[in-house]
Amino acid sequence: MHVLEVRDLVKRFNGITAVDNASFQVQQNSVFGLIGRNGAGKTTTIRMMLNIYMPDSGEVLFNGSKIGQNFKDSVGYLPEERGLYKKMKVIDMLLFLAELKGKKGREIERKANNYLERFELGNRKNSKVEDLSKGNQQKIQFIGTILHDPEFLIFDEPFSGLDPINTNLLKEIILEEKEKGKMIIFSTHLMEFAEKMCDHIAMIDHGKIILNGALSEIKKKYANKNVSINYEGDISFLKNHPIIESIEDFGNTTGIRVKQVEQIQELLGLLVKHNIVINKFIADEISLHEIFVLLAGKDTNNV
Repeated sequence: MHVLEVRDLVKRFNGITAVDNASFQVQQNSVFGLIGRNGAGKTTTIRMMLNIYMPDSGEVLFNGSKIGQNFKDSVGYLPEERGLYKKMKVIDMLLFLAELKGKKGREIERKANNYLERFELGNRKNSKVEDLSKGNQQKIQFIGTILHDPEFLIFDEPFSGLDPINTNLLKEIILEEKEKGKMIIFSTHLMEFAEKMCDHIAMIDHGKIILNGALSEIKKKYANKNVSINYEGDISFLKNHPIIESIEDFGNTTGIRVKQVEQIQELLGLLVKHNIVINKFIADEISLHEIFVLLAGKDTNNV
């Protein structure tokens, strides 16, 4: 069931089109990834979904009706640009954010304290927000996003500034929210997170949606000419070889895309002929990063 539907959204700033006819659907009980490089239009799209920006054209439907206050009341939103009152105590900040969404009382305070303990911030609940590190402030903002138990969660670059331990904790909680039946959108330029967590994705580049659908189906579609290898030796001879479409080096693993499916066996023969020690050779395997490079046609190291 498509609970949220984005239809042909367009937004221009000073004559520049930031979002160009963006359309996608978000299904119930799923994690949806809005992915792309920085400046691609992800945040602008999210802000139109929340009526922070009004679109020049297009519309957003929630349960079949144009979004209104009922949608905003049911959303927990973690913005890319964080916003906390620096002089407030941590616990007061969280209770204030919950009250803005109509939730207050002992149960909310209990939940807030439980989340603080889970994030190892229980001993900082009476500290001022400004006295916390940037990473800990990020955790407070995350708790404030989910504390009022919203039906719909939108996270814009949620893992920014977090160490691996806390990144894993955020991922764990996001997936717990999915298990509760929540609808989740998260926007990221980090393809590996989207690949591990998302059921569906929309890939945006220069304001246009260039890929949209179930992640499993997308990978299946683009993997049929791709090979993932781990090897020892020099494969530079492949760079200008007529059967090779692209090569992506990830350090321990290299993705090689041939021009025709039947050339995968020829690739294996070339590697053997050039005395390459092959530790892993897996056909029909492709990463989301490789798909993005293939479609966007540009280096994503600076995404």
